Amino acid sequence: MSNRFIRKADASAVVQKLTVKTVLERKLITEGDRILIAASGGKDSTVLAWALASLRPALKTGYELEALHISSDFCACCKKSILSQRLEEWGIPFTDLFVPIIGRLKEGEKMNCYWCSTQRRTELLKYAVERGFNKIALGHHLDDIIETFFMNMTGKGELSTMPVILKYRKYPVSLIRPLALLEERQIIDCAAEQNILKAACTCPYGINSKRRDIRKRIAEFTGSSGVVKRRIFKALGSGEIDLLSE
Repeated sequence: MSNRFIRKADASAVVQKLTVKTVLERKLITEGDRILIAASGGKDSTVLAWALASLRPALKTGYELEALHISSDFCACCKKSILSQRLEEWGIPFTDLFVPIIGRLKEGEKMNCYWCSTQRRTELLKYAVERGFNKIALGHHLDDIIETFFMNMTGKGELSTMPVILKYRKYPVSLIRPLALLEERQIIDCAAEQNILKAACTCPYGINSKRRDIRKRIAEFTGSSGVVKRRIFKALGSGEIDLLSE
């Protein structure tokens, strides 16, 4: 048996193990939860859907899963039929909701990632509340969380990041990020193993330049070490103020 085969065969198990660890340590899922997965069609949210569906026996918790994909007026690249088929195979009902994100821009304003994210989050919350979901699962991973911390610190002068669990005060809904302990490279390996990678789509606007710059700088001072990244993650949640919970 080749080393290459061993690495690939372990990819899904690594995702499952670290997802279970995150869910249990942060108490992200409890009995009776109705969880709405924000399914962009990309590798992260699709691996998240696969993981949550496959881990039901291991978590020994009764919870419902559904997926919502938000289509827009600027991105038609997502292979929705393939996404819908894969989710159905995993026992996850799928809904496609069209939102005119560019159409909502005021005159003179330009499309940007923040605007798009805000519009999608608004529609996710609205959909979840109206249909009785109490949790929304997002596919952000360890690299996203660390990058956001350094972007906020250097760009805004504040210590904050993407929390692993965010409990809204105004809505009966919480955001959860079950992939928080997973590096992007581990998600890519799992996506390739589960035949997700070829079907995944990407946003035509791509990753913004500030995040790309921060990602490069983090790689330089951590040496791209997963151990170092997880120490940073641990530090974010071990002070007087837990930045990973809100």
